[in-house]
Amino acid sequence: MKLRELMPTTWLLVGLISEALLYFVVPGARLMAAPWILLGLVPMAIGIWINLAADKAFHVTSTTVKPLESSSALVRDGVFGVTRNPMYLGFVLILLGEALLFGSLTPFAVVVAFVIVMDRMYIAREEGMLAEDFGGDWTSYAAKTRRWL
Repeated sequence: MKLRELMPTTWLLVGLISEALLYFVVPGARLMAAPWILLGLVPMAIGIWINLAADKAFHVTSTTVKPLESSSALVRDGVFGVTRNPMYLGFVLILLGEALLFGSLTPFAVVVAFVIVMDRMYIAREEGMLAEDFGGDWTSYAAKTRRWL
């Protein structure tokens, strides 16, 4: 199996496990202590909510959630009106939340690596496919809506 064939949810799981491993093996500088680390629950909850809202929007428009399959509709409403990639943003917020819960520096490296991997392996290809499939509609949407935030 090629890395590009892995679903982004698999990368999220790898990221969550990697953050935990980094925390326990090489925690680095302590950034926050209890009870402040519980603030990590906020981005996690927002990330989960964004993913559920994006998933619902895909199902309402009867288009695929799978990242490298052709879409039957260009979703622009709801969370897609704020960001072109709400599911990836949600994943990043979940990872950010977990990093905050650990309260140390090294788990944040996973957040940065995850953004780079998603941007290079998925988002660039997906957006190219959407440009091909939806032409001017995609160009107009992309001009008005940011890739991340």
